[in-house]
Amino acid sequence: MTSTRSVNPLALNLRAVVGRAYPRIIGANREPSWVFFDAILPLLGIAAYVFIYEGFFRAPGADRTFANAMIGFVVLGGTMTAFWMNVLWSMASQLYWEKEMGNLQLYMMAPMSRMALLGGMALGGMFMTSTRAIVTLVAGVFVFGVHFDLANPLMILAVFFATLVALYGMGMMLASLYLLYGREAWHMSALLEEPIFLVSGFYFPIRAIEGVGAWGRAVLFGAAIIPATLGLDALRQLIFPGFFGGKFWLLSVELEFAILVVLCVVFLVLARVSLGYLEMLAKREGRLTSRHQ
Repeated sequence: MTSTRSVNPLALNLRAVVGRAYPRIIGANREPSWVFFDAILPLLGIAAYVFIYEGFFRAPGADRTFANAMIGFVVLGGTMTAFWMNVLWSMASQLYWEKEMGNLQLYMMAPMSRMALLGGMALGGMFMTSTRAIVTLVAGVFVFGVHFDLANPLMILAVFFATLVALYGMGMMLASLYLLYGREAWHMSALLEEPIFLVSGFYFPIRAIEGVGAWGRAVLFGAAIIPATLGLDALRQLIFPGFFGGKFWLLSVELEFAILVVLCVVFLVLARVSLGYLEMLAKREGRLTSRHQ
């Protein structure tokens, strides 16, 4: 006898969110070596930049305050790097990998919202990456001697979470696009990895790019659509107030926060539209990729 009990759609989608977040929160920490490789090894790259700034800005006659701030910039950039890498490899490419492993058909047939699926991946990714990012911050304070000014903690948290939501919204949108143009997903992720480090100012003040002339200003304009760029610039303003009179900042904190909120909405809407297009392809043509695949 078939049960006729109805299922609450909200409860169903919440269970889908929890189900997709679980592997990233619990499963990713079951293997201790993964925690070591994800949390400790990235410190080596950050340390390289720290030693460069130590040697250059702490030479005789150099401004020590400037050196401390630049090292703090590197530590904050290294923290945001963890989230960008998670968005690029564990969000944008995820649906493509699920297709390669044969799981995507199950996700598409399940009676749940595909946004709930990606939302669970995003929440799990935020938690998993936050534990790694905390290691970077702790190392910055106790190993590299960075001092953070936390005079405005509420605004710092607001900017940080707005940056994360916009970043993972971008990842949700890219997940659909990568699946649609699937074969080159891996190469696209590899292509975007290092250039974003440069144009987003992960290891230096982003305003410095403007010094290369018209090309620098064009790069700044393009980088503004990447949430990590505005988020990092706003966080640095809040944590290192008064740094060289503010001449290295891109925009005011309030304006950057407002843009981040707009990007949150834009990327989430675009993610929903792109997922809807994939579902339409699946129903109408029986495929989830572009015609040339």
